Amino acid sequence: MANFTLSGFLLMGFSAMPEVEILLASLFLVLYLVALTGNILIITTTFKDNSLHSPMYFFLKHLSFLDLCYISVTVPRSIYNTFMHSGYISLGECIVQCFAFALCASAELFMLTVMSYDRYVAICLPLHYEIIMDVSKCVHGVLGVWISGVITGAMHTAGTFSIHFCGSHIIHQFFCDIPQLLKLSCSSEYMNEFGVSVFLSLMAFLCITFIGLSYIQIFSTVLRMPSAEGRAKAFSTCLPHLAVIILFISTGVFEFLKPPSDSPSALDIFLTIMYTVVPPTLNPMIYSLRNKAIMAAVKKVFQRRKA
Repeated sequence: MANFTLSGFLLMGFSAMPEVEILLASLFLVLYLVALTGNILIITTTFKDNSLHSPMYFFLKHLSFLDLCYISVTVPRSIYNTFMHSGYISLGECIVQCFAFALCASAELFMLTVMSYDRYVAICLPLHYEIIMDVSKCVHGVLGVWISGVITGAMHTAGTFSIHFCGSHIIHQFFCDIPQLLKLSCSSEYMNEFGVSVFLSLMAFLCITFIGLSYIQIFSTVLRMPSAEGRAKAFSTCLPHLAVIILFISTGVFEFLKPPSDSPSALDIFLTIMYTVVPPTLNPMIYSLRNKAIMAAVKKVFQRRKA
């Protein structure tokens, strides 16, 4: 490990055994490359294929870009630290990482909320879909997602780094995780961040409630469709999105609500990976494998390259 000073923190990673660390870093590298390939493929496909220029794929394209940013905040630095045998991260780098991670995590939830509204309008109000989800509203929706993410990231980061840190300055995680940082705070100085967390938790609860109500309406409408083909088509577009939502929210909520521990167990590390690494990696697979339009567009892209 590199020399540790009070100007930064020491990331402990996954294991004290170098062999295990190298193995996990190699696994991280594979997952990162899979995430890069899948998300870039979706972005390229939805950009080039004219048949995928609808609001649903417009939001999907931005979700894929968001996933690229989300996984790139933590994983590359963790891989670098492992192979360089150094867990040191400067205070400035930790601040940037906390801000970027909070921004991407919150923006992901906001984007999934906007996408659930898009699916609600498409299935429950099909005759008004083009009027409600016009180009300007789609652009405003994406801008709102990113602006909300920036505000959330700024609030979390300001609340976290307004406190003083005591003790060893060792973070038992592979990135600058805000809950781990709060455990290093002096006395009750974390109350500012606690207030921010309560407010943002309320916002997250409202998003989750909105998504839940949207899908109750969606499935109620789908089940009343007289055509079996229509029901199948509706389910084929909604189920991938619902799978992404359940994966992201369930792992995130479980990670947030579980009691903190001074020495994280293998389960703690596993839950963190499920929350930070798995969703951006699996999202492209879930959407592409369950969506015939995307699979057809991907084949067209490869056929053009071969020609």
